[in-house]
Amino acid sequence: MYADHPLPSPDSVLAAERMVELADGAGPQDLVITCFTGGRSALLCLPPPEVGFGDKRRLNELLLASGMSITKINTVRKHVSLIKGGRLASRIAPARIVNLTVSDVAGDPLDVLADLTTRDSSTPDDALATLRDYELLGKVPASVIRHLDSSQATSPDLTGQSIETVMLVNGPSVCEAMAEAAREFELEPVIVSTTLEGEAVKVGQTLARLATESPPGTALIGCGGESTVTLGESAFGAGGPNQEAALAAAKTLAGRGAAGLFIDTDGSDGGSPAAGAICDGDTAMRARERNLDLDHALAAHASGKPLSALGDLVETGPTGTNVNDLFVIVTGEG
Repeated sequence: MYADHPLPSPDSVLAAERMVELADGAGPQDLVITCFTGGRSALLCLPPPEVGFGDKRRLNELLLASGMSITKINTVRKHVSLIKGGRLASRIAPARIVNLTVSDVAGDPLDVLADLTTRDSSTPDDALATLRDYELLGKVPASVIRHLDSSQATSPDLTGQSIETVMLVNGPSVCEAMAEAAREFELEPVIVSTTLEGEAVKVGQTLARLATESPPGTALIGCGGESTVTLGESAFGAGGPNQEAALAAAKTLAGRGAAGLFIDTDGSDGGSPAAGAICDGDTAMRARERNLDLDHALAAHASGKPLSALGDLVETGPTGTNVNDLFVIVTGEG
């Protein structure tokens, strides 16, 4: 069964309903093994009846456009759900649960990575505070606020339930593997960060500046939670956070001997058909030759348009997993 990410679709509801059906069939002698990778909060969507799918999707749109971190986004989503925040685990009880998870969040917080079947550390008040902090209280559907003010928004108490979580892959392990691969190409790897977060443009600029200060033959490597894009009143454009980071890096690397790769490991950067993009010291020059305005593309959150025209998008198709956003910038002469 397939569903959609980063915005849920009716298929996400069908997938969640099937998951609940399986959970309700678990008995006291059963062992339930769950497998979690990034994107689970959009892939499985089961809103409370009083909220409904349309309002839940609108909530997701506003959260993703706000620039908040994935941890904060999930703080809200967990309390507007019939399956998240440990609610699936409460349906599985009293069966034993073993979670096998791949981390796509900096710091590996379990109640974000496996929020369906682990104890929730947040509260409905935390969700309301997050909406208030990002000035979304007056923008989200009224049904969401009414639900968060009700007792139904409180996550279940899983005390006494047998739940074990095993981390299969996380950011640090991925970066170590990338560093080993760099050494095979006789490059000097430098792991910049395994918990990188922030606005995509600033991420791209910062990493590119580090590259300009690094000697030839250096491979700057890193990953983190998903970088963010604050859309404000703008609509979702053609592009994604990694494409924005690549375009911003290209402007900083202009004329330099360096090349970078910025990708989302699920194969869909910001819900676009591309996993991310490449850039180098010639990207800005090639854009000027084709009358492509990189500044306008960044301001309009439409980074995918010039990158597509330049042939610099990376398209992998769905990978079936999601570890983190990854980047590597390799420096050369010049």
